[in-house]
Amino acid sequence: MKAGKKKDTWLELKAKTFKVFADPTRLRILEALREGEKNVSSIIEKLELKQSTVSQHLRMLKECGVVSSRKKGREIHYRLKTDKVTKILDDGDELLTLTIEDLTSCVCP
Repeated sequence: MKAGKKKDTWLELKAKTFKVFADPTRLRILEALREGEKNVSSIIEKLELKQSTVSQHLRMLKECGVVSSRKKGREIHYRLKTDKVTKILDDGDELLTLTIEDLTSCVCP
């Protein structure tokens, strides 16, 4: 594979990584999991979301490698897969603090 093509593929995957964090519902779920491992019921209760919504987003977050799960009895418990996810959330908070005024007039969808 050519170097330019390889870099394009890397950048496409990098963009896809950031898209995982671009949805407010997924961010709410990730913020809840930042507090520690939770089952679907506790996420639903905490975020006041429908079970189908939470399950759909958790499935996507798991498929994308951001969360992991383990079975505990009949329940499935989810957690952030790596501390790097927490770091991204922390860094996002810091960046938001620095750029909040600019973001209010930003044209990025």
